[in-house]
Amino acid sequence: MTGRTERTERTEPSGHAGRGAGPAGSGAPAEESPGEGGGAEVREVARFRQELGLAGLIDVHTHFMPERVLRKVWAYFDAAGPLTGRPWPITYRRTEEERTALLRAFGVRAFTSLLYPHKPGMAAWLNSWSADFARRTPDCLHSATFFPEPGAGEYVRTAVEGGARVFKSHLQVGAYDPNDPLLDPVWGLLAEAAVPVVIHCGSGPAPGRFTGPGPVGRLLARHPRLRLIVAHMGMPEYADFLDLAERHPGVRLDTTMAFTDFSEEICPFPLPELPRLAALGDRVLLGTDFPNIPYPYAHALRALARLDLGDDWLRAVCHDNAARDFGIRPAGPAAPPVRRGGGGAERRRTEPGAGGA
Repeated sequence: MTGRTERTERTEPSGHAGRGAGPAGSGAPAEESPGEGGGAEVREVARFRQELGLAGLIDVHTHFMPERVLRKVWAYFDAAGPLTGRPWPITYRRTEEERTALLRAFGVRAFTSLLYPHKPGMAAWLNSWSADFARRTPDCLHSATFFPEPGAGEYVRTAVEGGARVFKSHLQVGAYDPNDPLLDPVWGLLAEAAVPVVIHCGSGPAPGRFTGPGPVGRLLARHPRLRLIVAHMGMPEYADFLDLAERHPGVRLDTTMAFTDFSEEICPFPLPELPRLAALGDRVLLGTDFPNIPYPYAHALRALARLDLGDDWLRAVCHDNAARDFGIRPAGPAAPPVRRGGGGAERRRTEPGAGGA
């Protein structure tokens, strides 16, 4: 895949236009690396929230893992492994304590600790770690996972009864069919308990044997009450996963990495689908992949803003939809939105054929 010439004009969070200001593909301004001090970026995210009158953000796609597991994940990204296929610098390579503090400094009211096994025998151990992390991190939504293996139904039931509020299924890394009979008790239990599952089922950044809309469509035909949150908007099969969201009221889409310069270069969101995305504004949730992103957190937010779908849409995506779905109480009365002067260069779009970047 290649990027399209009709893409929008890019203006970075700092106001610097184009990709050339910072490290290649990072979206970071040259004068500051957000992975270092971060003070300017904290202020930038605060301005984003103030523009919308939001007291906070809710990020449904963040990763906290046992240290040795996370280091292996980072090593995979560092090596540009076959499931990434391109340089992928980790912007927030910090300690667990520092990463948690930074999310809070960004005003993230609730986040997840999404984990995913790549082989049998891992999931129950990961769930035990994640349960402990949730106990010591009250603003983290207790997260859990599973793998197609004997006993999966039992440890998923244990996790649900222990308070798990969201699960992660990674069809690309796990290389499994969601319709594997070993997962039948898992899906049935999660559908009945109405616990959402963040599911990486799109074929980006690299296709897997069981990625794409087909396997998930068959899963939903068997378990229509499942609450699935399609990670990364289902990239690159955006339109197909918009179809699934339109047909199934329990399906949500998370914005993780979508619309950013990094993803638009190889998996551009199709401009003709923007009206459908706008119409599904109550089904889209903010996700970022923090800390494993190759650009600043603020860039992901501004990438959403420049879609120009309106402040009501942004407020719903960045906070209100997840607050409703997860039963998160308001933090208090929201401040009045700060009016943007002149619409903001970061909100401009260039129509097809107009010679955008």
